[in-house]
Amino acid sequence: MPAFENFNVKTTIDCKQGAVRAVRYNVDGTYCLSCGSDKKIKLWNPVSGLLLKTYGGHADEVTDAAGSCDSSYIVSASLDKSIIYWDVSTGAPVRRLRSHAGGVRCVCFNEDSSIAISGGRDNAVMCWDIRTRRLDPVQVMKEARDCITTVATNENRIYAASLDGCVRTYDIRVGELTCDKVGEPITYLAQTSDEQCLVAGCQDSVVRLLDCETGGLLFEYRGHRGDDYHIECGILSNDAHIVTGSSDGDAFVYDLLEGKILQRIRISDNGGVVHSLATHPKRQEMLFARRRDMYVFSTDLQIEEEQL
Repeated sequence: MPAFENFNVKTTIDCKQGAVRAVRYNVDGTYCLSCGSDKKIKLWNPVSGLLLKTYGGHADEVTDAAGSCDSSYIVSASLDKSIIYWDVSTGAPVRRLRSHAGGVRCVCFNEDSSIAISGGRDNAVMCWDIRTRRLDPVQVMKEARDCITTVATNENRIYAASLDGCVRTYDIRVGELTCDKVGEPITYLAQTSDEQCLVAGCQDSVVRLLDCETGGLLFEYRGHRGDDYHIECGILSNDAHIVTGSSDGDAFVYDLLEGKILQRIRISDNGGVVHSLATHPKRQEMLFARRRDMYVFSTDLQIEEEQL
């Protein structure tokens, strides 16, 4: 396992879009997105902190966003019950999709970005064929009994986490649903890059490592505080470390195998919930959201290499 290097703050960005609801990297980590309570999405260079583009068109807070596999398009979710498919370069909405009966909490693309998958407060997961002009979802899954907090996908499966305490796995190849009961409201779900495990952030201040094949619990990570907030978690690109936000203004990095806290990252001395985060797809780098700011953290080693 690679040696752990401590993370240090590299850039702090005042996003100037009210409260930042979510931060996300694009597919290769060159750019990042921030979703705001001001109903806008902003595209940034995370290294320089330069604002590249602003996307406005939602009628309520933006809760999530994802970039396509070629970084040409963005799909965003909002409490206005809609999903918008954006052209990155022009900043114009290509398509607005409405079928959810409540606010949309989460959204992602499939591997070739031909399908967008959304989850909402109406307990529904919807799949949208965004390359056609069809405005209705191609599939609706309504098995959950509470709000969908995360949707994630790989080549063969769609994962949906819900506040009803279950992770539902939809096997696309054989059309089967598997429901794994965690027992606590799940606020976020992330996949390891080898697609063998899921990391589930839960409202009881525990992050749980789950086996994708069996749904079994492999490990629990404790030390951070959830306090009923929707706090996100993630896995660093080396699949060796788990990171989570916390309600006390910190973030925590855990050893995946041993579960011990490797670093408690002080994001701010004046509190504020660290609720959203994103891990870089290739480098030892992370984004955190707290109040109106986005923070870029990377390892000492990486900062030194970039200064050479």
